[in-house]
Amino acid sequence: MDRLSSRCPLPGCPRPSVLLCLLVSILTASFLTYPMLRTLSQQLLSVVTGSYVSGTYSIVFVNCPNEQIARDIARAILDKKLTASVNILPKASSLYYWNGEIEEATEILLLIKTKTSKVHMLSSYIRLVHPFEIPEVFSLPMDQGDVHYLKWLEEGMEEE
Repeated sequence: MDRLSSRCPLPGCPRPSVLLCLLVSILTASFLTYPMLRTLSQQLLSVVTGSYVSGTYSIVFVNCPNEQIARDIARAILDKKLTASVNILPKASSLYYWNGEIEEATEILLLIKTKTSKVHMLSSYIRLVHPFEIPEVFSLPMDQGDVHYLKWLEEGMEEE
């Protein structure tokens, strides 16, 4: 048998090649949907066991140019139930490259606590309302947390 027919399921190829290609397709699809599957499996485990699963919640960091914009963004994401809690930390000194130059600024840092499954929506919304051309938005999963606090966080993001 030539090399092409051993790798590709053409008509007349033996069944093991078809099964191998099917397995590769399933593995590829699983890999591409891994973040979604991981989130769903974490939520299911959390519901079944009643315990916190690492990574179910995240902290999102966002720098803002001033306190008023930081407050406006914080209130808007609270109203949209994208978070239940935002800390506004004043006067973070930032140095960064922008358009090939080193820039320096005083910024306000938002610490946003949210469900990991909401990070994408939160990021998209912040990009729409933020005055920076490329706002700094990144998240870190929460590894551990007080169960009572996390329950409160969950309840604060429930849709009415």
